[in-house]
Amino acid sequence: MTASTAQHYPARTIRTRRMDFAYPDVVRRRHFVQGDLVMSHVVAVLSALFPEGEDFFVRSVRHFADQITDPELKQQVAGFIGQEVTHGREHRELNERLQEMGYPTRRVDRFTRKGLARDEKLYPPEYCLGITAALEHYTATLAEVLLGNPKAREVLGESSVREMLLWHALEESEHKSVAFDVFQEVCGSEKVRVRTMRLVNLTFVLTVVIHTLLSLAQDRAAYNPIRLVRSLAGLRHSPFLSPAVIRRIRSYTRPGFHPDQIGSPELLDQWRAELFGPAGVLEAHQR
Repeated sequence: MTASTAQHYPARTIRTRRMDFAYPDVVRRRHFVQGDLVMSHVVAVLSALFPEGEDFFVRSVRHFADQITDPELKQQVAGFIGQEVTHGREHRELNERLQEMGYPTRRVDRFTRKGLARDEKLYPPEYCLGITAALEHYTATLAEVLLGNPKAREVLGESSVREMLLWHALEESEHKSVAFDVFQEVCGSEKVRVRTMRLVNLTFVLTVVIHTLLSLAQDRAAYNPIRLVRSLAGLRHSPFLSPAVIRRIRSYTRPGFHPDQIGSPELLDQWRAELFGPAGVLEAHQR
């Protein structure tokens, strides 16, 4: 980019925090999300998707790191990579615990690894970066629902999984614009941006639904029709599936969209203090 057209990126706090969660309570409770059958399987599937997904995000952004000239964005890319690598490591640890409990996290992980490797062979790097930016919009949306909606946090109860997901949500919100800004810097095609989001809207939702159904099929509790129907009916009231969330996901394809148009810096400041301040609830988990 020429000096006359160069963008200036706002300073953002993107700090890599080394965490260590043990999940002692997870292995004691089969349906670890407040005893809810379906939501426990949904969260397990999402967790299983993260490690390979985070690695794909890192590769997609790192591919263009040498083309970034803005020093602020270069610093943010380094923070983005550090956070995503740490997220992948912690989710792998959780996924092993979930596998021991009977959730098919290793199978989902293998499927994800093969699928993303296929995408990297099939699509050019700019398209993979567009996919990353689109998926980051999904993760940031879910993250900020968790941080901003008490009912969303109630879904997870009081557990080590909740603690880990709050940390993950905070950092997803901190770096939610980085992949998008890198995409705008090196590609900037509105056609590619919208096209990759439409692809993600189809494949991501379908992937989560199919793997959740397959996971439920291995759970004897899912064959109790009363419990299954009640759990499925409860999804209608989930704060993660509200009309506002769906509108926010769809806003990505709006002309001129930018992730910083949504969300609240004050919310992030609040959660940084609560989780990692002098009396932060996650200080004990920080290495």
